[in-house]
Amino acid sequence: MPFGMKRTNRYLILLAALLLVACQELPRYFSDEKVLAKVGDKELVVDELERSIPNGLSEADSSAYAHVFVDRWVRRQLKIQEAEQLFSSSVADIDRQVEEYRQSLLVRKLDQFYVDRMVDTTFTADELESYYNSHKNDFKLDRTMVKGCVVRVPKSYRQRARLKELMASKQSARQQDFRDICLKQEFLLGDYSTAWVNWSDFLSQLPVVRSANYDPLLQKSGVQEMSDRDAYYYFRIDEVRRAGEPAPLEQLQATIRRILFNGRQQQVIRDHEEQLYQASLEAGMVRLYGDDDEE
Repeated sequence: MPFGMKRTNRYLILLAALLLVACQELPRYFSDEKVLAKVGDKELVVDELERSIPNGLSEADSSAYAHVFVDRWVRRQLKIQEAEQLFSSSVADIDRQVEEYRQSLLVRKLDQFYVDRMVDTTFTADELESYYNSHKNDFKLDRTMVKGCVVRVPKSYRQRARLKELMASKQSARQQDFRDICLKQEFLLGDYSTAWVNWSDFLSQLPVVRSANYDPLLQKSGVQEMSDRDAYYYFRIDEVRRAGEPAPLEQLQATIRRILFNGRQQQVIRDHEEQLYQASLEAGMVRLYGDDDEE
């Protein structure tokens, strides 16, 4: 049996006595330096195990947990030591990478400290619109989108002409009357007058043939009409954005907020970095040695 595993089994008896129900403290006569396992020159002490034990374990569960913990520690140390022997020529490079990673984490944490305290996360409508107008070409649509309205009306409904007239009106009060009638009569209504929708999704609510081209409908104004065996379909197209044109601002607000936030974030980081640099120069904490220096 490997040396490390012998040490593990030897201390399981000790652990069973130490790990009591709902109790995380060890008896005073066991110091934090009591060794539970050893692999080469690496030691696992009681204190490390104590810190890792979850609260509320039964005595049996605590003993089982301790067994697994010590076993994993031993196996991991064995693999680390084997790796250090096999890849001894790479140890220095690994240490360098670890140090670079540690430094990167510290710098990132410092940057986030100032970002959290100094970046304004609110953006006005004017700021969003200004960025949109300056970068429209960066936001091209890959499909046609529309604003409008479509309603399915049973052929048995006798007030179709009135409903169609209300639907065509530009007055907000008459538009509300139109929506009220649709709600009362339980007509299937797709109201996209304030929200952009894909043209294909709009067409899916009409009795269309999948293979046909309905783009000519986009050029017509007012209320248009289709029908099938059971119903009439009235639809109105208010606005159109074709594939290749700039996407609507309404759809891009969240994206533009993220872009503006990232810009403010980077500015805060750059400003703090420059302030730290200049203050350190003035305080003599930093000295730059150029080619002309005698020292």
